[in-house]
Amino acid sequence: MKKLILFTLSILFWVPLLAQQTTKMIINTDKAPKPIGPYSQAIMQGNTLYLSGQIAIIPETGKMDTLDIPTEVRRIMKNLGAILNAAEMDYKNIVKTTIYTTDLENFKTINTTYGEYFKDNPPARETVQVVALPAKAHVEISCIAVK
Repeated sequence: MKKLILFTLSILFWVPLLAQQTTKMIINTDKAPKPIGPYSQAIMQGNTLYLSGQIAIIPETGKMDTLDIPTEVRRIMKNLGAILNAAEMDYKNIVKTTIYTTDLENFKTINTTYGEYFKDNPPARETVQVVALPAKAHVEISCIAVK
């Protein structure tokens, strides 16, 4: 009888915990640009946050911030930071990023500006050249973060 009670109690403890770990939660904030398509700003699954690619849209105006590549990258990182913050995380939680650019000639400039946000222990990353990005952006960055 004791074993049955212990088994029942363990199920009552673990089932809600496991369910909580696998529940998909949508993360949205008005401090980052509204999605320009049918997607969420981010999805939290367990302790992992999957952030959709961000381009240099100014959330307050909906206009692109593309004065130059460093300005564009800083705006993107600010947008990612706002989404991370909405999930109670920050740049230190990022474990993986993907950078898309329309011109790999900008790689050094992108790298320098991006590096401002990851002084110690930078995340894993790849950088890929693409033909075009939404809203005529030159750079887009997506990432994965873990609590």
